[in-house]
Amino acid sequence: MAVSPARLAAYEILLRVERGGAYATDLLHSSLLSRFSEADKALTTELVMGVLRWRARLDHLLAAACSQPLAKLDLEVLTALRLGAYQLGFLERVPARAAVHESVELAKRAKKRSAAPLVNAVLRRLAGQRNVFHVEHPGDEASAREMADRYSHPLWLVERWAENFGTSAAARICEFDQSVPATALRLSADVTDDQLHREGIEGAPGAVLKRARRVASGDVTKSQAFAAGRVAIQDEASQLVAAMVGTGVRILDCCAAPGGKTAAIAERNPQAMIVAAELHPHRARTLRRRACAGNVRVLAADALALPLDLQFDRVLADVPCSGTGTLARNPEIKWRLAQGDLADLHRKQVAILRAALDRVAPGGRLIYSTCSLEPEENAEVVSEALSSRSDVRLLDCREELQRLKDTEELAWNDVDSLAAGRFLQTLPGVHPCDGFFAAILERKPGA
Repeated sequence: MAVSPARLAAYEILLRVERGGAYATDLLHSSLLSRFSEADKALTTELVMGVLRWRARLDHLLAAACSQPLAKLDLEVLTALRLGAYQLGFLERVPARAAVHESVELAKRAKKRSAAPLVNAVLRRLAGQRNVFHVEHPGDEASAREMADRYSHPLWLVERWAENFGTSAAARICEFDQSVPATALRLSADVTDDQLHREGIEGAPGAVLKRARRVASGDVTKSQAFAAGRVAIQDEASQLVAAMVGTGVRILDCCAAPGGKTAAIAERNPQAMIVAAELHPHRARTLRRRACAGNVRVLAADALALPLDLQFDRVLADVPCSGTGTLARNPEIKWRLAQGDLADLHRKQVAILRAALDRVAPGGRLIYSTCSLEPEENAEVVSEALSSRSDVRLLDCREELQRLKDTEELAWNDVDSLAAGRFLQTLPGVHPCDGFFAAILERKPGA
């Protein structure tokens, strides 16, 4: 029996994600699917993201149905089992026979023919008891363990979210992570809803920022406006961080790839000199394509040692982080990240922030941001960096948020809900966007 193109592509992508540390979203938007029909692209995406979102739940059910420990199975076999189990449990329109037989064929194609009977037996067993995939929605008093099991999250993550944000917020974060997030757009000033409509794109106003749009239907990546860089796919929380940078004459984005925030800053500051730095040359090339405004200078350079003898009145330090605020878009992070990784990330983030502060001119501001929900990467980084800087003070983000509200840029009405102490903190599910943190630091005039 032949394997459909969508299932084969999903299988290969999942193997690359597991083996090579690739990101599923990058592969799903690569040339791998360039010749696929829209239906095959949609099914491939559903299969890849579904398996990654529900991996723990799938493995739990597979372990109960399998005569061998899953840890002893080759990755090719386990991936075929996960794909089959996801279709049996979550895709009602897929016939059980197709889910089982094509998973068996995937194992054979991977030269694991001896495992084909096992794949067949395990999936047939699950096909006969599809009710086991259903798990009751946890109540308001659910424990972290119950939430982790229901929403297929690592227990250690759910426990810390419940402690840091409360049980209700932790449940909403987990639920949001298991959903398909809205596609948010950032529009150049000259792009109108009528233009998008003419290209088959229907959108709704942004929930966080008024200028943003949320795609209701249509493929924005096929539009002329997208090809010309006048429309970009960018989460609203990411757009909000860029808006908080404000305006300046000289602006530095010191960890700039892939370039969404740089492009948004350039749109807001067409007369400014903007320097966008990125450590890795291949990512700097991507940055150049996305932030293509003439006033943006791209550098392939380390944020810790920028080859510049300049100070800037606005600096953005959107540092590399765990990405726990983006699990709806990058579910593989759940299974890669270990609690011990946070200390190493913290050290690197402190070093970048300290170096970035040296680039701020007296009276200038720095925005420190992450797409993480973890205090080690957020408030604790700011606190440590400030401990050695008497010339820098922490501002209250509410003032900047209120300014954006007063200028009718911020659509979200409850400004206080966006703040955690003096910091910006969006929470997936609590807010209709990814989880982002931001702090505004000001270098004292004359310092």
